[in-house]
Amino acid sequence: MNENLFASFMVPITLGIPITTLIIMFPTMLFPTPNRLINNRMITIQQWLTKLTSKQLMVTHNPKGQTWSLMLISLFLFIASTNLLGMLPHSFTPTAQLSMNLGMAIPLWAGTVSIGFRNKTKMSLAHLLPLGTPTFLIPMLVMIETISLFIQPLALAVRLTANITAGHLLLHLIGSATLALMSINLFTALITFIILTLLVILEFAVALIQAYVFTLLVSLYLQDNT
Repeated sequence: MNENLFASFMVPITLGIPITTLIIMFPTMLFPTPNRLINNRMITIQQWLTKLTSKQLMVTHNPKGQTWSLMLISLFLFIASTNLLGMLPHSFTPTAQLSMNLGMAIPLWAGTVSIGFRNKTKMSLAHLLPLGTPTFLIPMLVMIETISLFIQPLALAVRLTANITAGHLLLHLIGSATLALMSINLFTALITFIILTLLVILEFAVALIQAYVFTLLVSLYLQDNT
């Protein structure tokens, strides 16, 4: 009970060396390159899920946007696997760090916006000013639309960070309450444990949903600029 509430969000250090990079690289080991003529069940399921997700993300894109399919599906698999690994006891979730999520969101957002300004300059600039805007409102609306454009990567990163952090904190609080109630009231502790189990299942779903939402929003930004 005396454990720091935010201890699970601290960067792990071994022998004085941060091991965040090794943790970030670990999910790539979960998706091995198949080297057999007939794949096993695990790789077959992974490939089926990858194709299904890729189809859902790229169905509305034109040929230019579909060139990003490998990037987007890799992004989804990385975030999903990192979120799921963070559900393990005594583990570290890199996607709970705002700095890492900004490191993913800003380059992807900048890439989609730069593609839009390079290939569709007039349409990209037209997004800054809605059609039929009164003349006296033009400067204000251009400023508002510009600010909203630059807020997009921040919103991407904060959404992912907030959802992962809130879920982990809630699990930590209810788990601590369950341990404390075991010595006070066993029936209440049992009810709390059932709630904790349901929240764990929900958190697994949130880990996958947030990975899909992050990737889907990047895909929508790309669609608007291709």
